[in-house]
Amino acid sequence: MTLIVGVRYLLASGAFALATRARHPGLYRGLDKQIRREIWWSLASAAIYGIPAGLVAWSWQHLGWTRIYTDLHAWPLWYLPVSVLLYLFAHDSWFYWTHRWMHRPRWFRIAHAVHHASRPPTAWAAMSFHPVEALTGAVVIPLLVFVIPVHVGALGVVLTIMTVMGVTNHMGWEMFPDFVTRGRAGGWLITASHHQRHHDFYGCNYGLYFRVWDRLCGTDKGLGTFRGPRGGGDRVPGDAGRVPAGRQP
Repeated sequence: MTLIVGVRYLLASGAFALATRARHPGLYRGLDKQIRREIWWSLASAAIYGIPAGLVAWSWQHLGWTRIYTDLHAWPLWYLPVSVLLYLFAHDSWFYWTHRWMHRPRWFRIAHAVHHASRPPTAWAAMSFHPVEALTGAVVIPLLVFVIPVHVGALGVVLTIMTVMGVTNHMGWEMFPDFVTRGRAGGWLITASHHQRHHDFYGCNYGLYFRVWDRLCGTDKGLGTFRGPRGGGDRVPGDAGRVPAGRQP
């Protein structure tokens, strides 16, 4: 499972890094050392993510302890999309509150500073975590499969969304058009424009998939700005500037 998680990371981040090179040539210019560090931390995180994932797979196949099912008709068909939304909302809630906790000064210094060392973040930064932070992220989906019934295909959809959004929210540009990010859907869904402001200003925009908790808790500060290639003046739509490298959370 560690190998699967690691390969999944390399394929997803590599694909969007190539897309970045095609869409915004030079955006990652001068960031080679940072990218190597992001890959190193991400592969270390993959090893941590693989442990509970392997335990889940073993429990499912050999012990039958999980709520994962393969018979499409074991639950009503309408439950398939509902289960995906339940998993995403539960994961988003866990992420929001653990992420806010990681921004408390002590835990930021101990763990979360590793992730924020990516200035600016790239497509390779999605899993660039200190082991403490990786552990908080690695346990949530494995715990949910023991509580909430989910078809194995629906679980695959959840993991795919988790992977894609984790990568695209860090790649330094917005792949969705303005009518999505600034429209009704963008008011509730998190894309790169929303998460960019978190990396710019730290104390806001803590969510992963949805803006619900940020809105309820007053931590939603809107969309951010993307810088163009280093030394260039290109800008991608947004409204926030990047903080100086020495700014404290």
